[in-house]
Amino acid sequence: MPMLARNKRASFDYNLLETFEAGLMLLGHEVKSIKAGHISLKGSYVSFRGEEPYLIGAYVSKYKQAGTMDDYNATRERKILLKKNEIKRLLGKKKEGGLTLVPLKIYTKSSLIKIELALAEGKKKFDKREDLKKKDIDRDLRTLTKRSNR
Repeated sequence: MPMLARNKRASFDYNLLETFEAGLMLLGHEVKSIKAGHISLKGSYVSFRGEEPYLIGAYVSKYKQAGTMDDYNATRERKILLKKNEIKRLLGKKKEGGLTLVPLKIYTKSSLIKIELALAEGKKKFDKREDLKKKDIDRDLRTLTKRSNR
């Protein structure tokens, strides 16, 4: 399962509660572009239109060998493929309030392109500061233990 793209910011901005694996409805040249690693999940999110989830804000650059595509939109909305019971469950959780669906990573599974989504709740500013402090303390402890082992 080679990972093609990762949303590094998601774990910093959100408390990740539960993860889901889903498929993406893509065009042929988008698949080739994604497999070449030309995708960014920065600032992307999942939105529902009726009962259908869509990936919004993901940037898939134009595949260079596809020729001229004047009308290609790199940030178009892409439909996410989930089972019907998973969609109903996610809609119910989202309606409870305070929860959102965030894309975490895109990877290949056999020859298919999959996306990992997380049901998440937003962090407050003080939570983010606390995480940064914890990360700094852990880094300092690692450097101290490396020095003492010498």
